[in-house]
Amino acid sequence: MNSPTQAPELREVRIPCGNTWLYGDLAVPVNFSGLVLFAHGSGSGRHSARNRQVAQTLQRAGLATLLFDLLTAQEEEVDSHTREHRFDIALLTRRMQDATVWAMAQPGLQHTPIGYFGASTGSAAAIIAAARLGHSISAIVSRGGRPDLVGPVALAAVTAPTLLLVGGADPEVIAFNQRALQHLQSIKRLDIIPGATHLFEERGALEQVAGLAASWFTTHFAHKENPERREHTEHSS
Repeated sequence: MNSPTQAPELREVRIPCGNTWLYGDLAVPVNFSGLVLFAHGSGSGRHSARNRQVAQTLQRAGLATLLFDLLTAQEEEVDSHTREHRFDIALLTRRMQDATVWAMAQPGLQHTPIGYFGASTGSAAAIIAAARLGHSISAIVSRGGRPDLVGPVALAAVTAPTLLLVGGADPEVIAFNQRALQHLQSIKRLDIIPGATHLFEERGALEQVAGLAASWFTTHFAHKENPERREHTEHSS
């Protein structure tokens, strides 16, 4: 783990996705143990205060992070009026895959474990991308995610250990995640944060999310080279 007094290396990046470019912020601590790509939720972007707070916790735990805009500036402008892109899971999934391929090709990142942290609709894109990329993805954390937008076939195809985090005061999303948990065949766990609503704005709620996410990623990144240690499904609520 990196020294707590040493800040991670920060740089803005451009990620090629099809015929366009997406902008992101890459933070790489010293002696990092893996890279986490963030898939933001509906109507959000790489400047999301919630995702940045979680990213900082992950960085302090010795994890590199990549926060990037899943939509271009023009798409975001359209989406702010029509909301047509934030639920275009196929588009968001392709962007997640392209960003992952780009990250895995960067100097110093080629052989590092890769994880996804998804929020809201971004979680659906992250889960489908993980299903398609198979063992290239080492761990997934979903915050207030919408796995109901994924479908049972893709959920069953996920090989990465998956942690679903939901607010205790978000009953509809709890139900979505409980049903999704039944279809996941990988190591899996559902944690419900007591009293938290969908955006985890309550005092201490997001800190709990960040701490649980950091633990999940560091644990399963460490297991990457020792798959025999993954013995059975975890489940708590």
